[in-house]
Amino acid sequence: MTATLPLDPASQPTKQRVLAFALMCLGFFMATLDIQIVASSLKDIGGGLSASQDELSWVQTSYLIAEILVIPMSGWLSKVFSTRWLFVASAVGFTITSMLCGMAWDINSMILFRGLQGALGAAMIPTVFTTAFVLFPGKQRLIASTTIGALASLAPAIGPVIGGWITSQWSWHWLFYLNVVPGIVVAALVPKFVHIDEPDLSLLKKGDYLGIVLMSGFLGCLEYVLEEGPRKNWFGDHVIVACTWISAICGFLFFVHAFTAKDPIVDLKALAVRNFAIGSLLSFVTGIGIFVSVFLTPVFLSRVRGFDSLEIGIALLSVGCFQLLALGAYALATKFIDMRVLLVFGLVCFGAGCYLYTPLTNQWGWHELLLPQALRGIGQQFAVPPIVTMALGSLPPSRLKSASGLFNLMRNLGGAIGIAVSATMLNDRLNLHYLRLNESVTVGNPQVEGLLARSAGHFASVAGDALDATQAGLANLHALVFREALVLTFADCFYLLALCFTVGVVSVLFSRPITSAPPSDAH
Repeated sequence: MTATLPLDPASQPTKQRVLAFALMCLGFFMATLDIQIVASSLKDIGGGLSASQDELSWVQTSYLIAEILVIPMSGWLSKVFSTRWLFVASAVGFTITSMLCGMAWDINSMILFRGLQGALGAAMIPTVFTTAFVLFPGKQRLIASTTIGALASLAPAIGPVIGGWITSQWSWHWLFYLNVVPGIVVAALVPKFVHIDEPDLSLLKKGDYLGIVLMSGFLGCLEYVLEEGPRKNWFGDHVIVACTWISAICGFLFFVHAFTAKDPIVDLKALAVRNFAIGSLLSFVTGIGIFVSVFLTPVFLSRVRGFDSLEIGIALLSVGCFQLLALGAYALATKFIDMRVLLVFGLVCFGAGCYLYTPLTNQWGWHELLLPQALRGIGQQFAVPPIVTMALGSLPPSRLKSASGLFNLMRNLGGAIGIAVSATMLNDRLNLHYLRLNESVTVGNPQVEGLLARSAGHFASVAGDALDATQAGLANLHALVFREALVLTFADCFYLLALCFTVGVVSVLFSRPITSAPPSDAH
């Protein structure tokens, strides 16, 4: 006969709680990893599916949009179906759609399956944060939040590394088949070991469906505008203008509704709690830092250095290595140093790592990237776990489910907005730098004349035709100017990225002491 589980999750046997948490962390890691696992392999995926560069960007964007739409709803869904069964359904859906992504036959099917993969796997992300604060008391809660924080920042960082290695060893299809075995394990074992709440299907009758519709229109159209805006000249495109209006109207109505409804889909009133509001802002900032740095570095190595997926993965490996090395130092430091001090140290390291990219040249490889990425890895480890504890540790248990969705949404939204701004800069600043460099590259300039003469001589020896050699020399000069303009543009992006962390450091000064013990529910 099976013993009845205690009603209080924190009073369950320690082994059961640890195993339940570990299983949920595995699902959480898979869902987070898959955002960026394709980053270093997009060229291979494009070749396999005959897709253009613009179409390929949607392999990541469709996943991110779907996650952004579903994550805020996860709190309500877990109340309706229970954390256990929502997590199981999410794991099953994620596993099936992962297989479909690996079997995609063209770019349209890939984008569709990636969107479904993001939507169905999204619930595994915020539910882990809530579970950690429900299952573990006191110092155990601090260890759990540290683990989640480490995984949340490590997964996007090592995603391109794992993806590059898998693609070079087998094929890009295995980026998705990789999820099948862990997904089956999670789906099979979670029902047995995770038991922290009960389903309440009656909530389906009084769900905030208006809030869901408004939020979907707001976030979905916003993400489309952010993604397509850089490529379609922003408001010069009629669809972009229409989506902007829809997003603005739905956003305004959503905020009004969220602050006036009795039980809204997202608990925006939690932002009145100072540490939760600051923690959400910091989640947004670190989301920008994590996702944009992982977006920019592979693009730089591919477009400027011509690296393949494996070389890109190797170049990015140092971030994850230094984050893992910093894990022990962080765990020790929490015993003696105020968590706000550790948080500031992490934000400074992260920002400094981004700033050290600004002397970028066309020769940078993994050697030159080592120090900036080491600081990024250390910064992620020291910044993200305190942010998790700051935000969710400031709320009573009854508000954790709804607020966790908002907290996780801020990280992904920061990444989406940051990537969109970076993509815009890669276009606009590239034109600016190219025009400025082109002003110096004029006939009569001794260096330019010498370069053209050498190029013409080289191509003449190969082609044997003086006219063709001259044209080839001019084309080579254009390519050199374009490359240097591109390098300067990447440096600008990393400089702006570093500035974002000054906002984060200043915001910490207004926070209250960070505690891992949530306050009691007010009655």
